[in-house]
Amino acid sequence: MVSLTSQRFVQMPADSQNKVRDIIVGIDASIVHALECLDKSGRQIILVVEADGRLVGTVTDGDVRRGLLRGVSLQTPVRAVMKDHPISIAQGVPPSEALAQMRAHGVRQLPVVNSAGSPVGLYVLDELLGIERENVLAVVMAGGLGSRLRPITETVPKPLIQIGGRPLLETTITMLAAQGYRDIVLCVNYMADVIRRHFGDGSQFGVSINYVEEPTKMGTAGALSLLPNPPRTSVLVLNGDILTTTDYTRLMDFHRLQQSPLTVCVREFQQQIPYGVVKIEGEKLVSIEEKPTYSSFVNAGIYVLEPSAIALLERGAPCDMPRLIENVGSALGAPTVYPLREYWLDIGRIEDLRRAQEDYDRLFA
Repeated sequence: MVSLTSQRFVQMPADSQNKVRDIIVGIDASIVHALECLDKSGRQIILVVEADGRLVGTVTDGDVRRGLLRGVSLQTPVRAVMKDHPISIAQGVPPSEALAQMRAHGVRQLPVVNSAGSPVGLYVLDELLGIERENVLAVVMAGGLGSRLRPITETVPKPLIQIGGRPLLETTITMLAAQGYRDIVLCVNYMADVIRRHFGDGSQFGVSINYVEEPTKMGTAGALSLLPNPPRTSVLVLNGDILTTTDYTRLMDFHRLQQSPLTVCVREFQQQIPYGVVKIEGEKLVSIEEKPTYSSFVNAGIYVLEPSAIALLERGAPCDMPRLIENVGSALGAPTVYPLREYWLDIGRIEDLRRAQEDYDRLFA
């Protein structure tokens, strides 16, 4: 975690205070519009204003994801997920006072407002402190047999199945590198030598790759017990059979703000029942609903674990991630849930592979 008291103070660039037009939305704007501004600006926050321009709320990526967990639609006005009565600072107040306010209130962004209460600037903690993100270890579970993808996986390990003209795992590693993750561990088992030959030490992809070879099937979490060096900071863990555009930096920021031992990414999954669903009481029919659609959150196979969570694993013993999640809940407190709003597809079946092939050019080309 970043210590706010040990960092050298750095003056925030003047243009960072002035360019806020791209992060201001009206209170009646939709959440999806706010997200478009959030993604385009890269500023990590949206400022919500009334018709007269007064600042009345702020929205972060985490606010939106918590709204999704409550069932809020992306077409809903942004007021449904914003934090009202936001902390702000008056125009002309020196950066040192802004930093003190951010420490006092535990915020990472601080809007600057003029005498009318309208936003005219923004202080960002990382910019004030000149923080460089620590090098987070990314672990990719790439040892599965891919039984449901046979006969393809009889000759090719699942992580090396071609999607969009290159192996799925290569796309994952390229995306990690683009987001600043340079230290990667591949946990391998089935056809491990083929994966090693393809990726080598990772230098051709701009990363450093090490390998953990599972002596037997270790489950979806057991290989973490074999990491050569016990981690000292948060660890990003991914299943090797997913295609996603997830922003892992936002995930990491969310995880750290929650101060959770474990964050589990989830994805909304909808399923339509192809029959009329009947509700009964005793022998009486109460209601019938024709072909209803039910929505649930499912495990997306992306996690952030603290060293304390990994330490619960018995070295060399098989363990599936659901069991580790339960153990973390019992020993360290309830894990945090992070709903994905980005593209995500688990490639476990032939029909999923076909869909990935169709989606790839649109998303990654």
